[in-house]
Amino acid sequence: MDPASDATTTTTDPAISDTQVFVRCWGTRGSIPTPGPKTVRHGGNTTCFEVQHGSTRLIFDAGSGIRPLGHELVEKGPNTLHIFLTHFHWDHIQGFPFFAPLYDPEDSIKVVGPRQKDIDVQNLFAGQMGPIYFPVPYSVVSAAMSFEHLNDGGYEVGGFDMQVMRVKHPSFVIGYRINVGGRVICFIPDNELRASTHEVPPDFDARLLDFVSDADLLIHDSMYTEEEYPHRVGWGHSTFTQSVRLAEEGGAKRLLFFHHDPMRSDDELDGIVARIRDDAGARGSGIEMEAAMEGMEYSLESKT
Repeated sequence: MDPASDATTTTTDPAISDTQVFVRCWGTRGSIPTPGPKTVRHGGNTTCFEVQHGSTRLIFDAGSGIRPLGHELVEKGPNTLHIFLTHFHWDHIQGFPFFAPLYDPEDSIKVVGPRQKDIDVQNLFAGQMGPIYFPVPYSVVSAAMSFEHLNDGGYEVGGFDMQVMRVKHPSFVIGYRINVGGRVICFIPDNELRASTHEVPPDFDARLLDFVSDADLLIHDSMYTEEEYPHRVGWGHSTFTQSVRLAEEGGAKRLLFFHHDPMRSDDELDGIVARIRDDAGARGSGIEMEAAMEGMEYSLESKT
């Protein structure tokens, strides 16, 4: 990482601070968990990350990575938590029934996400804990639960000011632009930048560029290589190169490749990122870029 950057990567639990914005990845894999020796560095858990500033700690997506986060939280409880969802595909919610704070009566949890046609957020979550899919019914959840829909517009909580927009992926899927401490973090884990098969407005490209503009950290779907993509058009995911172009055109300072292909080993992923970084450097790109890693933590100095 560029030593002149004001973002640092750490490996220890951050202390709560009003002067810094902390970001931590708990799950970086797409589609299905892939534990094992070939994925131990970048991680095998599916999508989950958190942002913390001051006393507010927000969770984004509830893939299998939310399970270890839950174990950490119950040790520090009681907790008042917000979980913001991008959508309800299995790899983004499968960890929720295993989230330990659900079963703590001293905890309070609000889940915010996009309504899917006529199905609301609460029913979507309760449904995955039905007896066909899961042995423990939703009725045993003892935390104080509340649910809210967010398909467009913004949301404010604890010094965080967030905007969302619909992105290109099957079903109704949103990305988050998170403003906190004078910093901007964009989280868009599932988005097919070049497909024309998904339902979005005609000005999508211009809106997306504005959405990610000047982000301090852009976390974006980078599931495929350019060679793989022609066989996966319409599947709802982007390439490493497409993500770099979005970051460059939007003026992002740092890019995390995210939603790693479950078939991709750590060594393969590192090799791809090295080639992408070399190509970008040859063009004179100043963007820092790397593959998101489970357990990775960032600290951004607050500007406010």
